[in-house]
Parts: sequence; structure tokens; C-alpha cells
Amino acid sequence: MVIDFTKLSPRDAYNWMADTITPRPIAWVSTVSPEGRTNLAPFSFFNGITGNPPTLMFSAVNNRSGERKDTVRNIEATGEFVVNLVTHAHTGQMNACAALLPYGESEFDKFGIAPAASAQVRPPRVEAAPVAFECRLHTIVPVGEGAGAASVVFGRIVSAYVSDAVLAAGGGIDPALLDTVGRLGGENYVTTRDRFSLKRPDRP
Repeated sequence: MVIDFTKLSPRDAYNWMADTITPRPIAWVSTVSPEGRTNLAPFSFFNGITGNPPTLMFSAVNNRSGERKDTVRNIEATGEFVVNLVTHAHTGQMNACAALLPYGESEFDKFGIAPAASAQVRPPRVEAAPVAFECRLHTIVPVGEGAGAASVVFGRIVSAYVSDAVLAAGGGIDPALLDTVGRLGGENYVTTRDRFSLKRPDRP
């Protein structure tokens, strides 16, 4: 089977990508508007980029009217955001934040999600998230136009909150305690509870 993506509708192209590029980590992104109203939304086109300088990215797809997400609008205006990691225990709250609320209405307030003050940026982190990366905007790259197009947001990590509850005895992250989830296609998710290890090849 060969799929000619140049002949697909944007919706079909997205579905094929979402169903096959798996599992995808989830960025639960918190921002504030210039007026100080908080926003919290999940994005599953997300990953780390480099440690030099510490940088991550997420992609926010425009809504069906072709408008940019509130998250992107807030980051453009303030230059700051927080990426909270999503655990298995908090998937319900994360999923609720995918609802379309009027601009300025807070998902923290609407869905009873407790915020906590960040160390170096204005947007709060999700208090229950075991890891939260505080970021300052590096750049936003628009890809495409209209509905289904996206804004790819690159952020410089300036600080991170890591809960002591997810640390192993040696001080690093214990993946079993972190218990993050990943996104599959459609309404499907996956946990990180089934793990295996491989020794990496020697490198000079």
C-alpha cells in the first residue's frame, strides 16, 4: 500500500500521521494572556530538540476556522509558557482541557485543576504534574495556512520542576514512578508501564 499524501485532504493526511506516528508524548501547556487569564491545553505533536541550549517544541494545529489556538496567541503576546508532563492518573483532566472554551476562560478554573507558581516565568504549572518545564519563547514557525495548518512553537527551557516522588534512589527519574502516557490515533492512548532495555552501541 502506498499513500500519495499530495492527493489527500488535510484531515485525511492528519489522521494517517496521527495513527502511525506513535506513541507521542503529550505537552500539557499552560500560558497566560496579557491580562493575566490562564490557559491550559494538550498537544501531542511534542518533543525535546536539544540540550545545547535546552530546547523543546510543540505543534499547535489551527482550529476548523483557521484560527490559531489560544495557547499560541498567549505565547506570542507574553513570550512564556510551561510544558507539564501528563501521567496516567491525570489523563482525564488533560483530556477535558481539549474542550473549546471562549478565549480568556481558564481551564484551570473550569475543570478544577490546581495551579502552582512557576519559578522563573509568569504562567503557572499544573501542581499535580510530576515534571514541568518553564520555557521562554525561542521562535514560532508557521506551517501552512488556514484550517489544519499549524504553529510550531520552540521554547528555551529556563527551569524545570521535578517532583521528588518520581526520583529513583540514585537521584534520576524512575520511569515507573513517572508513569507518563502517550497518544496514539483517534481516542487511543498508551501507558509507559510495559518497558524493556537495550544497551546502546559504543560511540567514540
